[in-house]
Amino acid sequence: MLLLVTQDAGTRTRRTAPGPAPYGTGTGTGTGTGGRGPGPRGTMTLMADSLEELRQRRARECRLTPDLALGSLAEAAAFLRDRGLLTRTPDSSLPSLYEACHEDPYRPGTPGFGSWPATKWPWAAELARRDDVHALKIHRSKTILFTDETLALVDPICRAELARMEAEPDSRRILRHLAEAGPSTADDVQAELGLRPKELKAVRYPLERCGAVVSRQVVLHTPSGGHVHVAELARWDQAFPVPASGPGGMAELLAASVRRPCWHPSEN
Repeated sequence: MLLLVTQDAGTRTRRTAPGPAPYGTGTGTGTGTGGRGPGPRGTMTLMADSLEELRQRRARECRLTPDLALGSLAEAAAFLRDRGLLTRTPDSSLPSLYEACHEDPYRPGTPGFGSWPATKWPWAAELARRDDVHALKIHRSKTILFTDETLALVDPICRAELARMEAEPDSRRILRHLAEAGPSTADDVQAELGLRPKELKAVRYPLERCGAVVSRQVVLHTPSGGHVHVAELARWDQAFPVPASGPGGMAELLAASVRRPCWHPSEN
């Protein structure tokens, strides 16, 4: 993030600042008269201008103003392709799907689901059902949507986490069960391993949080003719059998996030 600010400020300096003059000449050195040269005051002015430009750019590209509100699922899909990744709810400097909706909450003044957009809240799940969209829980256990492009950056991280978690006794039991049985509903895993709901939750959430296990919603039809929505669990190497080619990892993911831009201004 600091690199992005420094590069942008440096670019602006080369574009707009007057050429260097000998100190003491008073011709744009910024050493005492508020000039925009290499002196401290000029540097701070250029940095402030660059920060304001970044704020405006982020507001535009992350759709932070009501005039840029997402109006359809197709626009939401295009927004995701453009950004590369979206959190569902606004909880960080990363771009957010629901924040870009600019719609009144379902139940104003209530936390959780009640704070979701009144009519556009299904969009996250509808996007996640697309073949080129991938919903993971690696953002502090909260849903984050990736495209094929950005998923490739995450792939080596999650494969390494899968190997790490296989060495943990509690996690190993579930991971080995999924390896033998294949992707399974959470209810089946619980029943076949003889776990109580809290016991499965205690192991499942850390696995999803690091990407070793991926969950998705599936629809099962009931004998009465109805249907139920249940969670299906799969190991990372089952959900994505072929390792991604090309560069990937934490450094590449961070660089991609900053370029998109996910930089967030700070008073400090």
